[in-house]
Amino acid sequence: MRRLFPVTEETAAQAPAGSPEGETAGAHAAHGPGENREWSLAELAAAYAYPEPAPGAPRPWLRANMVSSLDGAAQHEGRSQPISSATDMRIFGTLRALADVVVVGAETVRQEGYRPARARAEFAGAREAAGQGPAPAIAVVSASLELDFTLPLFTSPLVPTLILTGAAAAPDRVAAAEKAGARVLIAGAGMGVEPARAVQALAGLGHTRLLTEGGPRLLGQLIAAEVLDELCLTVSPTLTAGSAQRIAGGPSVAVPHRFELVSLLEEDGFLFGRYRRS
Repeated sequence: MRRLFPVTEETAAQAPAGSPEGETAGAHAAHGPGENREWSLAELAAAYAYPEPAPGAPRPWLRANMVSSLDGAAQHEGRSQPISSATDMRIFGTLRALADVVVVGAETVRQEGYRPARARAEFAGAREAAGQGPAPAIAVVSASLELDFTLPLFTSPLVPTLILTGAAAAPDRVAAAEKAGARVLIAGAGMGVEPARAVQALAGLGHTRLLTEGGPRLLGQLIAAEVLDELCLTVSPTLTAGSAQRIAGGPSVAVPHRFELVSLLEEDGFLFGRYRRS
């Protein structure tokens, strides 16, 4: 069964026609009990639309997309695919199609075998209308720049891959990255990347619809720096046990950050929640 649960009846009723909330309420009506069909890409795009930018210079909006098992594992045997689903991957693709840039940690690039984002014909018109290129750029966060620059992520992207690093990065590795066609952005005073500077560096290129896919270490840094605006979390109806990482790692924050539920989708026991910073 595929269902969408509005946050409250009041918010669903107040949503103006044509707004993301209004589209979401319509999707709820279309998926009544017992009806079993795929959500259309248009319905998913409406349910996960970025907030409308304010007049003037738009503020960057950083959302994360992660998956977790019931017992809190973000991965199984180092990869997220075993706890994912076909619908989770449709939402994954939709979130990418809505974004200007996808921010990802270097270790996740290595483990998940990251490839360039591809153009999606279904989203071509919407991206053009929003002033976006044919596909989002991939921005890799790396202090060491110890990356394989012969991978397709660097040799054949539709748009040049970005690398976020610190000012103290090894010059020979920076040169190797640039020779491979990547654009290196300095977003930290030392070896590492400072999350707030990373967000501003991307915004300086016109990338204000930001999406991060982790991994856990990077997401933990973004949370600690208080630059994360939204979390799209898939709760997988699986149990893994073991010692897998949670969706966010690193030191704990002094006070837990409170997020509010915006929408919740369900399909075959998978829950797809969207939370915004309160």
